[in-house]
Amino acid sequence: MIPKYRKQFNQEFSEEKYQQLKDILKQKSGIEPSFRISESPMILTKAFKEKLLDTSESIISQIKGLPAETLQKAIPENCRVPNDTDQPHFFTIDFGICKSANGEIEPQLIELQAFPSLYAFQKVFEDTFCEVYPFLSEISNTMPHEDFKQYLKDLIVGDENPENVILLEIFPEKQKTAIDFALTEQLLGIKTVCLTKVKKEGKKLYYEKNGQLLEIKRIYNRVIFDELDRIPNLKTEFDFREEVDVKWITHPNWFFKISKFLLPLLKHQFVPKSYFLHEFPENEKLEDFVLKPLFSFAGSGVNLNPTKETTDTIEDKENYILQRKVNYEPVFEDINGDFSKAEIRLLYIWKENEDHPILLENLGRMTKAAMVNVDFNKKDAIWIGSSNAFFGEG
Repeated sequence: MIPKYRKQFNQEFSEEKYQQLKDILKQKSGIEPSFRISESPMILTKAFKEKLLDTSESIISQIKGLPAETLQKAIPENCRVPNDTDQPHFFTIDFGICKSANGEIEPQLIELQAFPSLYAFQKVFEDTFCEVYPFLSEISNTMPHEDFKQYLKDLIVGDENPENVILLEIFPEKQKTAIDFALTEQLLGIKTVCLTKVKKEGKKLYYEKNGQLLEIKRIYNRVIFDELDRIPNLKTEFDFREEVDVKWITHPNWFFKISKFLLPLLKHQFVPKSYFLHEFPENEKLEDFVLKPLFSFAGSGVNLNPTKETTDTIEDKENYILQRKVNYEPVFEDINGDFSKAEIRLLYIWKENEDHPILLENLGRMTKAAMVNVDFNKKDAIWIGSSNAFFGEG
């Protein structure tokens, strides 16, 4: 979208540099990335960034204005966790990069979550792009690495000893985001622990380190709670719904409260109209909408072309939304003259007792397929996968 920088990147690009990018990421983390790394960054204008930020500000204000009881309705009864908090520690918001009717490139809200994304990885990813392509430093994130680290440390570790803080996941070594876990451990000095390894005595939780049981006082939670029921024969000493002496970062209830559940409640020119399935009006056309289950993750269950036959078979219609389709615009030109579409996720943290979240980083996802999910791409496609956005004049 900025011809000057796009031209320079494409001229400098080579398969050797792409391999170097991946090798540095592996060297820094000790882990091979298990998701596809895009060959290219997303280079966007500062004017587009302003649209992103203005829309995010509006959405944040609208959410803050919602009654607490409205948000509580989003939590399934069997997923309620005690000791809820007044606000989440994380806030992420996804926008599609689209074209308006008058031909302007604009963001369109796709999804929002109060669940941590790849914060540690994306900072290292951005730095690595700049190492391989030094000119990108001119338009990189202005937040120094030490400030970024301090923000996350204050939020996740707080005043505790790092050994009493864990990153909690279910079978972390099998997760696609394992590279982020490794980089988080390096950044904060905390340990990644599988839920099956957590021990419980009374209301206290423990994990084992070097043969010693250590008390868990804060949990950087990466477990998607409602997915636990889908794992057969899962044995744990600790159930999320139990009352325990631990501080959640962020509390599991917020996974449901800040979710697709909110989309029908939000209004903005860059927020596509959405309805709960059971409230879909007769004057709207089903073919203009995408069907999404409220509590899916990574695009699972999304139906791009729902029919009345499909929606009629759904019994729990209150757990689905219909979101007006948006047209992703292919704006990122590759070295062959083909173009990729993309989404951008803004990664905020929300410090306790502070009125407003802080934007730390961004995450890009590039595709040449109908859905922004690398699993749907052709294997020989380029300029697809996980990326990072840079913003410059132009």
